[in-house]
Amino acid sequence: MSEPMWSGSESRKIVKRIVIEGTLVLETSAHFGSGDDDGAVMGLLVDALDGQSPLLTGASIAGALRSYLWTRERGYGEAQSDKPYRNISASALLFGTARADDGGDGEQSRLIVDDALGQSGEIVYRDGVRLDEMSRTAANDALYSVQLWDAGTRFSLRFELIIHEGDDQDRLTLGLVTALDGLANGEITLGARKRRGYGRVRVESWRVRVYPVNTLDGLMAWLREGGELLSEADRADDLYTALATQRDFVDARQLFTLNAFFTLDGSLLIRSADDVTDMKQLSGSDGRSILSGTSITGALRARAARIVNTLAEEPTRQPEIINNLFGSPHDQRENRQGSRITVEEHIIDGGSIDLVQSRVSIDRFTGGALDSALFNQQPLFGSAASGVRIRLHMRNPQDYEIGLLLLLLKDLWTGDLTLGGERSVGRGRLRGQRADLTYRDQYRDQIWTIYGDGDELDIQPETASLTDYLNALLQKLGVTHEA
Repeated sequence: MSEPMWSGSESRKIVKRIVIEGTLVLETSAHFGSGDDDGAVMGLLVDALDGQSPLLTGASIAGALRSYLWTRERGYGEAQSDKPYRNISASALLFGTARADDGGDGEQSRLIVDDALGQSGEIVYRDGVRLDEMSRTAANDALYSVQLWDAGTRFSLRFELIIHEGDDQDRLTLGLVTALDGLANGEITLGARKRRGYGRVRVESWRVRVYPVNTLDGLMAWLREGGELLSEADRADDLYTALATQRDFVDARQLFTLNAFFTLDGSLLIRSADDVTDMKQLSGSDGRSILSGTSITGALRARAARIVNTLAEEPTRQPEIINNLFGSPHDQRENRQGSRITVEEHIIDGGSIDLVQSRVSIDRFTGGALDSALFNQQPLFGSAASGVRIRLHMRNPQDYEIGLLLLLLKDLWTGDLTLGGERSVGRGRLRGQRADLTYRDQYRDQIWTIYGDGDELDIQPETASLTDYLNALLQKLGVTHEA
């Protein structure tokens, strides 16, 4: 008698299905690429049926969640591998393991992640340019354009956790809720260039339903309703409470965070295309001005290279300390590494963007106006109440890297380091108001606060530890100085 194709002993023995839905909202513009770039513009992935609705694939969501969970368990920079931690890694338990080298089957993922279809979102364009680190001007052949889904675009999320007989249900549930909480609170970013301010998200309106499919009533309920959208009656304000799990997931990350607040001293012009003026300050669809993460990072990298080359005994065009921190340069083909600096994009509060300035280029020989050289600009003009926020994170920080970041903060604080374009005519200067510095590891959080009052600074708690970081930078660069 032939063996049956299926038997109860060979089933997965599923005992519970947990369905979680939510609404994901873009807080900053995001690029979910299609791969069909035309050479000039990086295109977006859209739904194949209607050809216009935003699409965020389940593979992208699952990859981001797994990476976040692994980082929480092992820390930044640890290569993902399920072999050494096959029996203890929550990310491997939840998302499965790879096929073994000897041909053995890997573990199947316990989590089903659906593609997230968005409401018809507005497409915005961003022009970008790479800066030459020495001159802080646009590098040759370094202009590009990218399509983005505008901030406020919404996506429908759906997850289904399958729990088998004998599974560690508590660890699976805790791992899933921890990952989803990272998505909801903005710690997980999605899409391209997410370390430069794109793709920051939040999640609202969680909905949860549990199907105990090892009971007849639970199985019939899942068969009848499992494919339907959850209702408002399933709303869960807090996933930890809804699924009765604790908030004690390990956090092995080392992170240094700078959260600084400035006022705009003068005007700012981060260029964007406009149908009326030649140059206009970058703004969102709601008309509010944006300080882009790419502009901040370009300015910080160029100034950091200048600081290192000024202090180092043997300056180079591309110091290794800069590449280790901000990522490999564009022309490096081997041993490339990503940036350990993540810079957020934020709305600029206050200020006025209603004024248009007409300008003309001057002939350097005659001192008169050049022919056909009249142009106009629409910058953002600051006021005493205008607020600029710069928030960045440094992964696995070294003491000398924190020292370099403090020097960058000093230059921003005093207006010596400008942002955006037109710095030669006085644009882009900031004036420091407050900065919160946090050094977090799995053992403790160390926090400093800097207040600005004119030329006076108030640093709490004390400055000795911050001075140690500056000394570490000088020692790294081989600088000798008198105490």
